[in-house]
Amino acid sequence: MIIQNKREKSYLFDIIAILITLTALFGYINYRFIKLPTTIGIMLISILMSLSMVTLGHMGSIGFGIEKKWIEVVLKIDFNKTLMVGMLSFLLFAGALHVDLNELRNRKWEVLALSTVGVILSTLLVAGMTYLLSGYIGLGLNFVYCLLFGALISPTDPISVLWILKRAGAPKSLETLIAGESLFNDGIGVVVFITIWEVAFGPKDISLGGVFVLFAKEVMGGTLIGLSTGWVAYKLLKSIDNYQVEILITLSLVMGGYALASEVSFSGPITIVVAGLLIGNHGRQFAMSAKTRQNVDMFWELIDEILNSLLFVLIGMELLIIQLSAKYIFAGIVAIIIVLLSRVVSIGAPQLMFAIGKKIDYASLKIMTWGGLRGGIAVALALSLQQGAERDVIITMTYTVVVFSILVQGVTVKNLVRAL
Repeated sequence: MIIQNKREKSYLFDIIAILITLTALFGYINYRFIKLPTTIGIMLISILMSLSMVTLGHMGSIGFGIEKKWIEVVLKIDFNKTLMVGMLSFLLFAGALHVDLNELRNRKWEVLALSTVGVILSTLLVAGMTYLLSGYIGLGLNFVYCLLFGALISPTDPISVLWILKRAGAPKSLETLIAGESLFNDGIGVVVFITIWEVAFGPKDISLGGVFVLFAKEVMGGTLIGLSTGWVAYKLLKSIDNYQVEILITLSLVMGGYALASEVSFSGPITIVVAGLLIGNHGRQFAMSAKTRQNVDMFWELIDEILNSLLFVLIGMELLIIQLSAKYIFAGIVAIIIVLLSRVVSIGAPQLMFAIGKKIDYASLKIMTWGGLRGGIAVALALSLQQGAERDVIITMTYTVVVFSILVQGVTVKNLVRAL
């Protein structure tokens, strides 16, 4: 038993070592030769490496079995748990830490509408069009799986969006709106996904009232835990002036808050976003000295950069376990159009509602549509589905949308912001 545990720990260390080494290597290659934004360049190199492994696999003995060994490594990595349990809380907190709460408060109803009505409307639109597509090309997807695909692909990924916004130079008010929407609609999207899953595959039938209760429990519970744990951390930070200990307090808030929310079946992402907004605004202003503030910012910026880079390497590596059939890839390409059309409607409807009596800001609508990136969270949720043909289709469609989103939209959104 002791020997087995040592082997498992050693293998875990080996996996982490491989990922860190590849991330550093890809980052270096990108910085020296490709010169794309860091995480986008890293993901592109990771995808090219995965495609090279697939090519080696088709070369038989010439490839020396490298592709099979590499697939074994990828299969050992539980992407869903790595992101949703390991990375997500840190990345959300790092993103929320620098969102201006006063600016967010000024646009709170727009953010609320976009992150709730927008996500639900997009889920339904994507599900409906995906169901039609499925019937047209003979995929035979059950409507429940179309709803699950709609739920996982509709929320914009805060990890990708916040990274791009930092470098795009968007107006502050628009940046706050997009950042606030992406931080909250991520949590709402996960809740919608879980709710659909519980209704369709749960152990008992759930009424419409039960769906509402489940949804409200996740959202309200996550908000409550985020406020409570954030307030405790704020009081602790305010009572001392030692940046090493204060960084530890923020770490414990992120890990402990997420674990507590998950334990009581509340939304962990919403918990961390709320706590991050509290510490990032009131905590930074009233509970930290200038020296502490500088060190806390540097620490979380470094965490953000490292984990983002690791995540994009993992996304590239996941290509090795995607079913690359022509029909699935075609469905993925059409899904890109479906997702973009649904994005236009789902953010356009709330904006029309708030623009009554005022001129519609079409430039912002275009930026929010094209800047609504999808990322690792969508892939993680797709990989969490149970084994079957439906899972293979959804994973391929999700992966295609995510790769297009990051490599095409992510690279060009900066130019779009400047042009508009």
